[in-house]
Amino acid sequence: MIAEIDLLVEADDAGDRIDSFLADQLEGLSRSRIQKLISQSQVYVNDKVCTSKKEIVNEGDRIRVQIPDAEPLNIQPENIPLDILYEDDELLIINKPAGMVVHPSPGHIKGTLVNALLWHCRTETGESTLSGIGGVQRPGIVHRLDKDTTGAICVAKTDHAHLHLQQQFHDKTARRDYWGIVYGAPKTASGTINAPIGRHPVDRQKMAIVPEAKGGRHAVTHWQVKERLGNYTVMNFELETGRTHQIRVHAAHIGFPIVGDPVYSSGRSLGVNVPGQALHAWRLRLKHPITENEIEAIANLPNFSTTLLEVLRKRHFYKT
Repeated sequence: MIAEIDLLVEADDAGDRIDSFLADQLEGLSRSRIQKLISQSQVYVNDKVCTSKKEIVNEGDRIRVQIPDAEPLNIQPENIPLDILYEDDELLIINKPAGMVVHPSPGHIKGTLVNALLWHCRTETGESTLSGIGGVQRPGIVHRLDKDTTGAICVAKTDHAHLHLQQQFHDKTARRDYWGIVYGAPKTASGTINAPIGRHPVDRQKMAIVPEAKGGRHAVTHWQVKERLGNYTVMNFELETGRTHQIRVHAAHIGFPIVGDPVYSSGRSLGVNVPGQALHAWRLRLKHPITENEIEAIANLPNFSTTLLEVLRKRHFYKT
Protein backbone atom coordinates (compact mmCIF):
# COMPACT_ATOMS: atom_id res chain seq x y z
CA MET A 1 0.00 0.00 0.00
CA ILE A 2 1.32 3.45 -0.96
CA ALA A 3 0.54 6.45 1.23
CA GLU A 4 0.24 9.90 -0.32
CA ILE A 5 0.83 13.45 0.94
CA ASP A 6 -0.49 16.45 -1.00
CA LEU A 7 0.99 19.93 -0.53
CA LEU A 8 0.44 23.35 -2.04
CA VAL A 9 3.40 25.70 -2.52
CA GLU A 10 2.77 29.10 -0.93
CA ALA A 11 4.40 32.40 -1.87
CA ASP A 12 7.00 32.20 0.94
CA ASP A 13 8.31 28.89 -0.44
CA ALA A 14 8.44 29.82 -4.12
CA GLY A 15 11.94 29.57 -5.57
CA ASP A 16 13.10 26.72 -3.30
CA ARG A 17 14.54 23.44 -4.50
CA ILE A 18 11.91 20.74 -4.22
CA ASP A 19 14.00 18.53 -1.91
CA SER A 20 14.57 21.48 0.43
CA PHE A 21 10.90 22.46 0.31
CA LEU A 22 9.71 18.96 1.18
CA ALA A 23 12.29 18.49 3.94
CA ASP A 24 11.02 21.65 5.63
CA GLN A 25 7.34 20.90 5.15
CA LEU A 26 7.52 17.24 6.18
CA GLU A 27 9.59 17.21 9.36
CA GLY A 28 9.38 13.44 9.75
CA LEU A 29 11.11 12.84 6.41
CA SER A 30 14.83 13.42 6.09
CA ARG A 31 16.23 15.19 3.04
CA SER A 32 18.04 12.01 1.94
CA ARG A 33 14.77 10.08 2.21
CA ILE A 34 13.03 12.70 0.06
CA GLN A 35 15.81 12.59 -2.52
CA LYS A 36 15.44 8.82 -2.69
CA LEU A 37 11.69 9.16 -3.27
CA ILE A 38 12.40 11.64 -6.09
CA SER A 39 14.86 9.22 -7.70
CA GLN A 40 12.18 6.51 -7.48
CA SER A 41 9.64 8.73 -9.30
CA GLN A 42 7.47 8.99 -6.20
CA VAL A 43 7.20 12.80 -6.25
CA TYR A 44 4.87 14.67 -8.61
CA VAL A 45 4.63 18.38 -9.42
CA ASN A 46 1.29 19.37 -10.93
CA ASP A 47 0.64 15.70 -11.76
CA LYS A 48 3.98 15.30 -13.59
CA VAL A 49 6.81 13.15 -12.24
CA CYS A 50 9.59 15.20 -10.66
CA THR A 51 12.87 14.13 -12.26
CA SER A 52 15.36 16.22 -10.30
CA LYS A 53 15.93 17.01 -6.63
CA LYS A 54 17.04 20.47 -7.83
CA GLU A 55 13.73 21.33 -9.47
CA ILE A 56 12.48 24.76 -8.35
CA VAL A 57 8.95 25.04 -6.96
CA ASN A 58 6.62 27.92 -7.79
CA GLU A 59 3.72 29.48 -5.94
CA GLY A 60 0.57 27.45 -6.54
CA ASP A 61 2.39 24.24 -7.49
CA ARG A 62 0.63 21.11 -6.27
CA ILE A 63 3.10 18.59 -4.91
CA ARG A 64 2.19 14.96 -4.33
CA VAL A 65 4.56 12.62 -2.51
CA GLN A 66 3.95 8.87 -2.70
CA ILE A 67 5.49 6.83 0.09
CA PRO A 68 5.78 3.06 -0.45
CA ASP A 69 5.59 0.50 2.33
CA ALA A 70 8.41 0.66 4.85
CA GLU A 71 11.53 -1.41 4.39
CA PRO A 72 12.41 -3.94 7.12
CA LEU A 73 13.96 -2.32 10.18
CA ASN A 74 17.49 -3.13 11.26
CA ILE A 75 17.42 -0.89 14.32
CA GLN A 76 17.44 -2.72 17.63
CA PRO A 77 14.57 -2.13 20.08
CA GLU A 78 15.74 -1.06 23.53
CA ASN A 79 13.86 -1.19 26.81
CA ILE A 80 14.24 2.50 27.63
CA PRO A 81 11.60 4.02 29.94
CA LEU A 82 9.34 6.59 28.29
CA ASP A 83 7.38 9.41 29.91
CA ILE A 84 4.12 9.01 27.97
CA LEU A 85 1.75 11.98 27.98
CA TYR A 86 -0.89 10.50 25.68
CA GLU A 87 -1.37 7.20 23.84
CA ASP A 88 -3.98 5.32 21.84
CA ASP A 89 -3.99 3.08 18.76
CA GLU A 90 -3.17 5.96 16.40
CA LEU A 91 -0.49 8.02 18.14
CA LEU A 92 1.44 8.71 21.29
CA ILE A 93 3.01 11.83 22.74
CA ILE A 94 6.26 11.56 24.70
CA ASN A 95 7.95 13.93 27.14
CA LYS A 96 11.48 13.59 25.76
CA PRO A 97 14.39 13.97 28.22
CA ALA A 98 17.53 16.02 27.60
CA GLY A 99 20.34 14.17 25.85
CA MET A 100 18.08 11.78 23.95
CA VAL A 101 18.56 11.84 20.18
CA VAL A 102 15.28 11.35 18.32
CA HIS A 103 16.41 9.01 15.54
CA PRO A 104 19.52 6.90 14.91
CA SER A 105 22.44 8.31 12.93
CA PRO A 106 26.05 7.19 12.38
CA GLY A 107 27.10 8.73 15.69
CA HIS A 108 24.02 7.62 17.61
CA ILE A 109 22.92 4.06 16.85
CA LYS A 110 21.68 3.25 20.36
CA GLY A 111 19.71 4.98 23.08
CA THR A 112 17.56 7.04 20.70
CA LEU A 113 13.85 7.72 20.97
CA VAL A 114 13.32 5.41 17.97
CA ASN A 115 15.10 2.54 19.76
CA ALA A 116 12.80 3.07 22.74
CA LEU A 117 9.68 3.34 20.56
CA LEU A 118 10.45 0.11 18.74
CA TRP A 119 10.46 -1.67 22.11
CA HIS A 120 7.30 0.04 23.34
CA CYS A 121 5.35 -0.28 20.07
CA ARG A 122 5.82 -3.92 19.11
CA THR A 123 3.59 -6.94 18.64
CA GLU A 124 3.96 -10.27 20.43
CA THR A 125 6.03 -11.46 17.47
CA GLY A 126 8.36 -8.46 17.77
CA GLU A 127 7.10 -6.52 14.75
CA SER A 128 6.92 -2.73 14.92
CA THR A 129 3.48 -1.10 15.03
CA LEU A 130 4.84 2.35 14.13
CA SER A 131 4.09 4.20 10.90
CA GLY A 132 6.68 3.49 8.21
CA ILE A 133 6.30 6.80 6.38
CA GLY A 134 9.41 8.31 7.94
CA GLY A 135 11.61 5.54 6.53
CA VAL A 136 13.69 2.89 8.26
CA GLN A 137 15.58 5.40 10.41
CA ARG A 138 12.54 7.42 11.50
CA PRO A 139 9.53 5.13 12.02
CA GLY A 140 6.61 7.10 13.44
CA ILE A 141 8.56 10.37 13.77
CA VAL A 142 6.36 13.29 12.72
CA HIS A 143 8.33 16.40 13.77
CA ARG A 144 11.69 17.53 15.19
CA LEU A 145 13.05 18.10 18.66
CA ASP A 146 16.75 18.80 19.24
CA LYS A 147 18.85 16.36 21.29
CA ASP A 148 19.08 18.60 24.37
CA THR A 149 15.65 20.21 24.04
CA THR A 150 13.17 18.49 26.32
CA GLY A 151 9.41 18.12 26.11
CA ALA A 152 6.46 16.96 24.04
CA ILE A 153 7.02 15.14 20.76
CA CYS A 154 4.32 13.36 18.77
CA VAL A 155 4.75 9.88 17.24
CA ALA A 156 2.43 8.23 14.71
CA LYS A 157 1.51 4.57 14.99
CA THR A 158 -0.37 4.34 11.69
CA ASP A 159 0.27 5.74 8.23
CA HIS A 160 -3.08 7.52 8.32
CA ALA A 161 -2.15 9.24 11.57
CA HIS A 162 1.27 10.16 10.17
CA LEU A 163 -0.19 11.82 7.09
CA HIS A 164 -2.89 13.58 9.10
CA LEU A 165 -0.44 14.92 11.68
CA GLN A 166 2.11 16.07 9.10
CA GLN A 167 -0.67 17.93 7.31
CA GLN A 168 -1.52 19.69 10.58
CA PHE A 169 2.09 20.80 11.04
CA HIS A 170 2.22 21.95 7.43
CA ASP A 171 -1.05 23.88 7.77
CA LYS A 172 0.09 25.34 11.14
CA THR A 173 -3.02 24.01 12.90
CA ALA A 174 -0.85 21.96 15.25
CA ARG A 175 0.57 24.38 17.81
CA ARG A 176 3.82 24.08 19.78
CA ASP A 177 4.65 26.15 22.85
CA TYR A 178 8.10 26.23 24.43
CA TRP A 179 9.30 27.39 27.86
CA GLY A 180 12.79 28.85 27.96
CA ILE A 181 15.17 30.93 30.04
CA VAL A 182 17.23 33.52 28.18
CA TYR A 183 20.14 35.75 29.06
CA GLY A 184 19.15 39.41 29.28
CA ALA A 185 16.00 41.44 29.87
CA PRO A 186 13.79 42.36 26.89
CA LYS A 187 12.36 45.88 27.10
CA THR A 188 8.92 44.83 25.87
CA ALA A 189 6.58 42.13 27.17
CA SER A 190 6.17 40.30 23.87
CA GLY A 191 7.21 40.31 20.26
CA THR A 192 7.60 38.42 17.00
CA ILE A 193 10.83 37.43 15.29
CA ASN A 194 10.49 37.19 11.53
CA ALA A 195 13.92 36.31 10.14
CA PRO A 196 14.87 33.62 7.60
CA ILE A 197 17.03 30.72 8.77
CA GLY A 198 19.53 28.69 6.77
CA ARG A 199 22.75 26.76 7.13
CA HIS A 200 25.60 28.82 8.57
CA PRO A 201 27.86 29.95 5.68
CA VAL A 202 31.06 28.89 7.51
CA ASP A 203 30.16 26.43 10.28
CA ARG A 204 27.99 23.82 8.56
CA GLN A 205 26.99 22.31 11.91
CA LYS A 206 25.14 25.50 12.83
CA MET A 207 22.15 27.40 11.55
CA ALA A 208 22.07 31.18 11.15
CA ILE A 209 19.99 34.12 9.95
CA VAL A 210 20.44 33.89 6.18
CA PRO A 211 18.68 36.08 3.57
CA GLU A 212 16.13 34.17 1.53
CA ALA A 213 18.02 35.21 -1.61
CA LYS A 214 20.96 33.16 -0.29
CA GLY A 215 18.99 30.10 0.72
CA GLY A 216 17.41 31.15 4.02
CA ARG A 217 13.95 29.80 4.83
CA HIS A 218 11.05 31.91 6.08
CA ALA A 219 10.86 31.54 9.88
CA VAL A 220 8.56 33.15 12.45
CA THR A 221 8.68 32.84 16.24
CA HIS A 222 6.35 34.58 18.69
CA TRP A 223 7.61 35.24 22.24
CA GLN A 224 6.18 36.49 25.52
CA VAL A 225 7.86 37.34 28.81
CA LYS A 226 6.57 35.18 31.69
CA GLU A 227 8.93 36.16 34.51
CA ARG A 228 11.78 38.64 34.91
CA LEU A 229 14.73 37.58 37.07
CA GLY A 230 17.24 40.41 36.79
CA ASN A 231 19.52 39.65 33.86
CA TYR A 232 17.59 36.46 33.07
CA THR A 233 14.09 36.13 31.66
CA VAL A 234 11.62 33.26 31.54
CA MET A 235 9.86 33.31 28.18
CA ASN A 236 7.18 31.46 26.26
CA PHE A 237 7.90 30.80 22.57
CA GLU A 238 5.31 29.74 20.02
CA LEU A 239 6.44 28.43 16.67
CA GLU A 240 4.66 29.54 13.53
CA THR A 241 7.18 27.69 11.37
CA GLY A 242 9.44 24.75 12.23
CA ARG A 243 12.99 25.38 11.02
CA THR A 244 15.98 23.56 12.46
CA HIS A 245 17.17 25.23 15.73
CA GLN A 246 14.59 27.96 15.09
CA ILE A 247 14.00 29.22 18.63
CA ARG A 248 17.69 28.97 19.54
CA VAL A 249 18.78 30.94 16.46
CA HIS A 250 16.01 33.54 16.74
CA ALA A 251 16.58 34.12 20.46
CA ALA A 252 20.31 34.67 19.89
CA HIS A 253 19.54 36.92 16.91
CA ILE A 254 17.58 39.41 19.03
CA GLY A 255 20.28 39.40 21.72
CA PHE A 256 18.67 37.04 24.23
CA PRO A 257 20.21 33.57 23.70
CA ILE A 258 18.87 30.52 25.50
CA VAL A 259 20.65 29.79 28.78
CA GLY A 260 22.95 26.78 28.55
CA ASP A 261 22.89 26.59 24.75
CA PRO A 262 26.34 25.19 23.84
CA VAL A 263 26.10 26.39 20.24
CA TYR A 264 24.38 29.77 20.20
CA SER A 265 25.24 31.18 23.64
CA SER A 266 28.80 29.86 24.04
CA GLY A 267 31.15 31.86 26.24
CA ARG A 268 28.46 32.95 28.69
CA SER A 269 28.94 31.85 32.29
CA LEU A 270 25.96 30.78 34.37
CA GLY A 271 27.53 29.22 37.45
CA VAL A 272 24.98 26.40 37.44
CA ASN A 273 25.50 23.05 35.75
CA VAL A 274 22.88 22.41 33.06
CA PRO A 275 23.03 19.51 30.56
CA GLY A 276 22.02 21.66 27.61
CA GLN A 277 19.86 24.58 26.61
CA ALA A 278 17.08 25.54 29.02
CA LEU A 279 14.40 25.04 26.36
CA HIS A 280 11.37 22.81 26.89
CA ALA A 281 8.42 21.98 24.63
CA TRP A 282 5.83 22.28 27.40
CA ARG A 283 2.63 22.15 25.34
CA LEU A 284 1.54 20.44 22.12
CA ARG A 285 -1.94 20.99 20.69
CA LEU A 286 -3.34 19.04 17.75
CA LYS A 287 -6.40 17.23 16.41
CA HIS A 288 -6.81 13.50 16.73
CA PRO A 289 -6.40 11.96 13.25
CA ILE A 290 -9.58 9.86 13.57
CA THR A 291 -11.99 11.63 15.91
CA GLU A 292 -10.83 15.20 15.11
CA ASN A 293 -11.05 15.93 18.85
CA GLU A 294 -8.56 18.44 20.24
CA ILE A 295 -5.63 16.95 22.15
CA GLU A 296 -3.57 19.10 24.48
CA ALA A 297 -0.47 17.46 25.96
CA ILE A 298 1.36 19.21 28.80
CA ALA A 299 4.93 18.14 29.56
CA ASN A 300 6.30 18.87 33.03
CA LEU A 301 9.66 20.63 33.25
CA PRO A 302 12.68 18.38 33.78
CA ASN A 303 14.36 18.47 37.19
CA PHE A 304 17.37 20.45 35.99
CA SER A 305 15.11 23.21 34.67
CA THR A 306 13.13 23.54 37.90
CA THR A 307 16.41 23.59 39.85
CA LEU A 308 17.81 26.29 37.56
CA LEU A 309 14.65 28.34 37.99
CA GLU A 310 14.87 28.08 41.79
CA VAL A 311 18.53 29.19 41.77
CA LEU A 312 17.81 32.21 39.57
CA ARG A 313 14.81 33.20 41.69
CA LYS A 314 16.93 33.08 44.85
CA ARG A 315 19.67 35.16 43.24
CA HIS A 316 17.14 37.73 42.09
CA PHE A 317 15.48 37.84 45.54
CA TYR A 318 18.71 38.52 47.38
CA LYS A 319 19.81 41.17 44.88
CA THR A 320 16.55 43.05 45.27
